[in-house]
Amino acid sequence: HGDCVAVMATLPAASIDLVLTDPPYGCNYRDRAGRRVANDNRTDWLEPAFAQVARVMKPDSLCVSFYGWHVVDQFMAAWRAAGLRPVAHLVFPKRYASRTGTFEARHEQAYVLAKGSPKVARPIPDVLPWAYTGNKLHPTQKPLEALCPIIAALTRPGDMVLDPFAGSGSTLVAAQLLGRGYVGIE
Repeated sequence: HGDCVAVMATLPAASIDLVLTDPPYGCNYRDRAGRRVANDNRTDWLEPAFAQVARVMKPDSLCVSFYGWHVVDQFMAAWRAAGLRPVAHLVFPKRYASRTGTFEARHEQAYVLAKGSPKVARPIPDVLPWAYTGNKLHPTQKPLEALCPIIAALTRPGDMVLDPFAGSGSTLVAAQLLGRGYVGIE
C-alpha cells in the first residue's frame, strides 16, 4: 500500500516483464452514492508514475494501460515522455452502458505501449470479450476474462507482472492463476 511513484522507486530497474494497469481516468468519478476514486480529479501524477513504470520495465517489454478517453492527450504525453510508444489499441465491448450522456458508454479501452522492440509469441485480437464483475464497491473492476488472455499472450510462466494501480486486485489474481509473479500497488 502506498503512493505508486514512491513504491515503484524501491523496485529494481528492468525487473518487470509486463505492466497491466487501470489508473484513475482523470474524470472526477462519482457513483450514485457520492463515492469518489482517489486522485481521479487530477492528472499531475501521470508523468511521474509512467516514468517509474518505464524504469522498472525490462528492455523490449510491454505496458497495457487503460485510460480516460477525455484526457487521452495527457496520457499519451506522459507515456511518450517516459519513452513508451503505442503499438496497439485494445477495445472491450460491453453489453451494458456504464455511463449515459450524449452517448452510452459501452466499451472499455487500453493502449499497448512498448519499451524497445518486444516480440510477441502469439498475437491476440485487439477486440476482447468483457463480462461485468458485479463488484459494486469498485466502479471499474476489470474482469478476469479480459485480463487473462492479455497476460497469457504477453508473458511466460514465471514472468513478473506489475499493476501500480491495483484497485480490486484482478490483475494480480489473473497473474497468479496463470503462474506469473506479480506486484500490485494501491
